[in-house]
Amino acid sequence: MHITGLQKLTLLDFPERIACTVFISGCNLRCPFCHNASLAVTNSQETHISEDELISFLQSRRGLLDGVCITGGEPTIYGDELRAIIQKIRELGFAVKLDTNGTNPALLTELINEGLLDYVAMDIKNSPANYTKTCGGIDVLIKAQESVKILMNSDVKFEFRTTVCHPLHTTEDIRQIGAWLKGTQKYFIQQFVDSGNLIGSGMTPLSKSEMEEMRQAVLPWIPNAQVRGI
Repeated sequence: MHITGLQKLTLLDFPERIACTVFISGCNLRCPFCHNASLAVTNSQETHISEDELISFLQSRRGLLDGVCITGGEPTIYGDELRAIIQKIRELGFAVKLDTNGTNPALLTELINEGLLDYVAMDIKNSPANYTKTCGGIDVLIKAQESVKILMNSDVKFEFRTTVCHPLHTTEDIRQIGAWLKGTQKYFIQQFVDSGNLIGSGMTPLSKSEMEEMRQAVLPWIPNAQVRGI
């Protein structure tokens, strides 16, 4: 597992927690609007932070932090390595939040059933009709749909979120997502940010009014839907 970054303090990434964020490189998707291509595409030799260094840091922050966010890339591509590091983090007394694209429902189920996760944030890439296109031509819709069901039938706290941009997302896409996620308590429509380090090209942000139009489109199914990042 390739730990390529550590944000030592965040008050935003983990709801109701004072946390740090661990960045894991490598991803099984190639979403063109991904704002951190260097995290998605990894070189196996590029491990910037060792596991021992991470654990040592967390030991020094016991009593100061109470949560650890694990994000990517896509952390679940590392399977048992991810499980092992989460176990070590929890043994130190920290709650764990996992960011995932939902393409490993089997591992997600195991981590939840083993009580290793306190919060999950799952990216919903687009409406079912446009899912594969938005993932860079990689068909993972069935796996994503399975992960949605797993979370909605679990006791773990979770949120769904969709990062939107031109020309990949329309209000109709978001309406279809609303129908898909009907009944969920937390859904965020997130503004796209061009970091200058994208996988693709030609993506632009939506206006504030366009974002609000999308939020209105999902309210019949998700009354608590919110816009994030504007």
